[in-house]
Amino acid sequence: MRIDKMLANLGYGSRKDVKKLLKNGSVTINEVAVKDGKQHVDPENDIVMIHGEQVEYKEYIYLMMNKPQGVISATEDTRHETVIDILEAEDVVFSPFPVGRLDKDTEGLLLLTNDGQLSHKLLSPKKHVPKTYFAVINSEVTEEDQEAFKKGVILDDGYETKPATLKILKSGLTSDIELTITEGKFHQVKRMFEAVGKRVMYLKRMSMGPLELDSSLELGEYRELTDDELELLLSYES
Repeated sequence: MRIDKMLANLGYGSRKDVKKLLKNGSVTINEVAVKDGKQHVDPENDIVMIHGEQVEYKEYIYLMMNKPQGVISATEDTRHETVIDILEAEDVVFSPFPVGRLDKDTEGLLLLTNDGQLSHKLLSPKKHVPKTYFAVINSEVTEEDQEAFKKGVILDDGYETKPATLKILKSGLTSDIELTITEGKFHQVKRMFEAVGKRVMYLKRMSMGPLELDSSLELGEYRELTDDELELLLSYES
């Protein structure tokens, strides 16, 4: 990889900024000053330093976000704030994208990465990756609803959902539930409750496969995955 491309990718400024760094003799490869941006570097084996500090190269980025309401799960949009707009510039340079989507008014766990292979693995319908949601429902959720979801319900377009696990946390005039589904149809959780005559008032995704939302993350906050979390995701087989 060219040294100027590597440094630009890592957020050390535009190509112009990087050119200035090189020209000033601030960049070394294996303790030898490099001034030519076309110079090739092996990020895995060469030691690159700027102003005497070692540059840590990474090809992929993996971020866990607690997505707030009002923000859309897209890389760009002309009218609405996107989850990418929340990110710091140093993370945006890796061109991450959301793995799947959460509705604009849905909160909770969202994974962002530039690892297309992992994204495909988690989103592929053949993989049946479970996703668990917490929801507040506008009326009493019953054992009959649990049985219906266990068998699969018919959505408004005639599609029959795969079996889902409905856990009732609190039942009454409004109900708190947890729902685990293994597919990701458009507005699926909301449409499943509509199929049994109920409405979702609040929705939050708590987990996706082995990855659970960090309870210490405030709405709109995000962090990189830990090594353990990443290992769980990369080795995950549903």
